[in-house]
Amino acid sequence: MKLSPTVVTEQFDWIHGRHSTVVPLVNSVRGGLGDAFGVDVDPISAAGYHDAIDAVGTEGDLAVNVAALVAVLRDLDVEGDYPGFVVDELLGRELAAMIAGNQPLRVLAEATFHYADVHHHTGERAGADDLDAALAAGVQTRLPGWGWTEADSPFDVEPSSRQ
Repeated sequence: MKLSPTVVTEQFDWIHGRHSTVVPLVNSVRGGLGDAFGVDVDPISAAGYHDAIDAVGTEGDLAVNVAALVAVLRDLDVEGDYPGFVVDELLGRELAAMIAGNQPLRVLAEATFHYADVHHHTGERAGADDLDAALAAGVQTRLPGWGWTEADSPFDVEPSSRQ
């Protein structure tokens, strides 16, 4: 695989084109997790999805890595699927984490990836449903809508005045 700025742009165009599949998946995941945790979680819109993908794409070093994982998952298939179960899970989990951002969002996206993956099946190649689940988990984690992300953390530490 060769990656160039043109290839990265093409992969991000493809990601944008998945909004009609990924946005409903994000909202389904948010609804299911909200029910499981007894909280209301705001749904996302297609515009929110595109904004999140644009934010990832404008970070060039991140964008090239996201594009590479997307390209691999788009093409990944394993005869009988089960032998490839680990690799598509590994790639999907990492893609979700990259899209979500820094800790603790990374680890939340990884956990959410598995929830989304269990609830989404395309019947296509081994990597196809993992790719959609990764996009959904990463975007849903990155975007606001969870009450706890809207408030200041009670664990913020005041800057030290030491010299």
